[in-house]
This record gives sequence, C-alpha cells and structure tokens, in this order.
Amino acid sequence: MKRRHTSHDFNPVDYIELSKKTAIHEAGHAAAIYFGNKDKQLPPVFFQIIIGECSCKNYDNCTTKLEGGRLIHTLPYSIEETLCNFSAVQKQAYQQAFEADIINLLVGSLAEANYIAQRDNELISPRLVPMHALHNYGGSSDLETINEYLDCFIVDKKEQEKKMSKLFRAAFDFVNNWSHWCAITALADYILANDKKIISYEEVIAVLDAHFFVIKKRAWR
Repeated sequence: MKRRHTSHDFNPVDYIELSKKTAIHEAGHAAAIYFGNKDKQLPPVFFQIIIGECSCKNYDNCTTKLEGGRLIHTLPYSIEETLCNFSAVQKQAYQQAFEADIINLLVGSLAEANYIAQRDNELISPRLVPMHALHNYGGSSDLETINEYLDCFIVDKKEQEKKMSKLFRAAFDFVNNWSHWCAITALADYILANDKKIISYEEVIAVLDAHFFVIKKRAWR
C-alpha cells in the first residue's frame, strides 16, 4: 500500500495521523491472516511488516507494507485446468484459501476505517463504509488484487457480487470482534514504536497473541 499527499509542506499532525492509519491498516492485514486462517484451520503462512522511511520534509512516498501472507501465491491461468485433477477435499481447501485471502485483504482497509470512525465518534457499518469506499482507506491496491481473484475464480458477475457481499460481511465481523480489535491496535502501536526496518513474523505473532488472549481472559471472568 502506498500513500500520497498533494502538499509538500511538512505538517507534524498530518504525518502522525498518516502513520497511525497506515499502521492500523497493516496490523489489520496481519491479524486477519494470523487469526482468520487459524480459525478456519488453514495452514499458517509467512509474512513480515516492512517499515518504510518518511522524510520530515516530504512524506509523499511514506510506505509501510505487509509482505507475504497469501495462501494462493500465484493465481492460475485457468481455474478449470488447475482443479481438474483435484479431489473434492482439495477443491474445498482451495476454495477456502481463495475466500480467506480476500477477507484478509479487506480487513486492512476496514481496520483503518474503524479507527477513523472511532476517532470521529461514529460506529462503523456497511452503510457507513460500503465496498467502493475502501479506496478512501488505503484499499485501492487491495481491491485490485481482489478483483483479480474474482475474475479468476468466478466468471458470472452476479455470482461475484454475491460472493463479495458474503466475504465483505465476514471481514466486517472480524474487525468488529473486540478481541481482534484490541490485538490490531496493540500491533499498530508496536509498529509505530519500533525503529526496525522489518518486523518479523515471530514478533508480530507474539504481539497479537499476547493482547488477544489477555482480552479473552477478561471476557471469561
């Protein structure tokens, strides 16, 4: 994900807010990949968070991104040819991976939208943040990838819309889960406080687990 500003004048408040939104966005991706895939009993996938450099005079090219994390590394040229020799169980697993990758891509923008909604004392909802609005929350490249997934796996446009509605709702539910949200915000704070160029997979998982299970324990009391 790449952020661009039209002004070249450094504004510390804007810079801090940009950094916070970006950290929340990438933490959302990370939490969805880790918790979401595990909940669905899908195999773990490696990822890391790359911390981009931002100039105090010009932060047009300020970039922080999550690298890796997709279950389907390369989209097939022909889904029919790819699945033709698969067993029913393998086909189901491939379908689960397809859906999980899309949800994990959606959660980044929805996490950023949720942060902004809370900042502005609003409640996030599909009406407040419909699918097309994710472009406003750093989601342009994610939506491009999602469209590539859909075009590869589902030919019929109505079926694409039906599938996306279901996956969009699942991504919303993930972000609205309090335990997930606390883990996302904790990881975002960790990203912002870290002076490393790369935050490793192991570090990310340690932060997510620590805050997720603390909230879970409190809820069980």
